[in-house]
Amino acid sequence: MHTKNIRLKNIVPYMLIGPACILIVIFKLYPILRTLIEGVFYNGHWGLETYIRLFHDNTFWNSLWVTIKMNIVITPIQLVISLIFAFLVSTAVKGISVFRTIYYLPVTISLTVATLLWNMMFDVNSGILNSILNTIGIPNQGFFIDKKQALWCIVAIANWKGVGYWMMFLLAGLKGIDTSIYESAILDGATWFKRTIYITLPLIKNTILFVLVADTTSNMLLFAPMQIVTRGGPQGSTNVLMYEAYKSAFQFVDRSRSSAIVTILLIMIGTICVFQFKLLTTEEED
Repeated sequence: MHTKNIRLKNIVPYMLIGPACILIVIFKLYPILRTLIEGVFYNGHWGLETYIRLFHDNTFWNSLWVTIKMNIVITPIQLVISLIFAFLVSTAVKGISVFRTIYYLPVTISLTVATLLWNMMFDVNSGILNSILNTIGIPNQGFFIDKKQALWCIVAIANWKGVGYWMMFLLAGLKGIDTSIYESAILDGATWFKRTIYITLPLIKNTILFVLVADTTSNMLLFAPMQIVTRGGPQGSTNVLMYEAYKSAFQFVDRSRSSAIVTILLIMIGTICVFQFKLLTTEEED
C-alpha cells in the first residue's frame, strides 16, 4: 500500500502538467516543425530553391530592413518607458493604485481595437491629431499614408499598447527588493541616483532580461496594425517580415515562401535573444 501511494505521488505531477505539454506540442512545436519542413519543400521536391528565390527578392530584403529598423527603435523605447513607469508607480503614496490602473488600461484593449482607434486619430482629414496641429499652425500630416511617417505611427501604437504590460513585470521586480538594502544605503549617504544605478538595476537585471527578450519576440512578430491599416504600405514602408509571410501564405498561396520567411524570422529572434541573454548575464551567474 505504501509503495502504491509513492507511485501515485510520483505520477500526479506528470498528470497535472501533461495536458499543458500536449497543447504545447500541438500548437507550438508541431507548427514550428511543419514550417521548417515546408520551407525546404518546393514544387514537390526537397531543396533550398525557396531560400534562393527569397535571397534574390527585393521585397524580402525591404521587409527585412523594415523589421530591423522598427525593432531597433521600438524595443529600447518600450523598455525605458516601462522602467520609468515602474519606478513611478512603485512609490508608496496615497492613491498610487489609481495611476497603476491608468497606465495599465491600454493593455486591456485588444490590439485590433487600439489600431482602429489610433487610425481614427491619425486620419488625414478628420483626425484629432491634425486638428490639434492645425490650431498651432502646423499643416495636416499624412501619418499612415505618408511613407516617412507610417512606420513610426505603428511604433507609437505598439508603445502605447505595450508599456503598461511590461511595466507590471518590472514593478514586480522592484517590489521584490528588500527595503533594508535601501535603508542601509541611505544611512551611508547614497543618493537616489546612486541607489538606482548600483542597487536597483543590478537587482532587477533578471527581470529586465526577461522583459527585453519577451518584448523583442513580441515586436518581431507584430503585424496586426500593418494588416488592418497600411497593408504594408505606403510603398512598402511598413511591410515587415511577418506581414510578408502572411501575404505569401494567405494572399498568394505560396506556403513554401511563407514558411521560409517565418524560419528566417525565428532564426533572427533566437539569435537576438541569445545575444541579449549573453549581454546581460555575467560570468558568475553562468
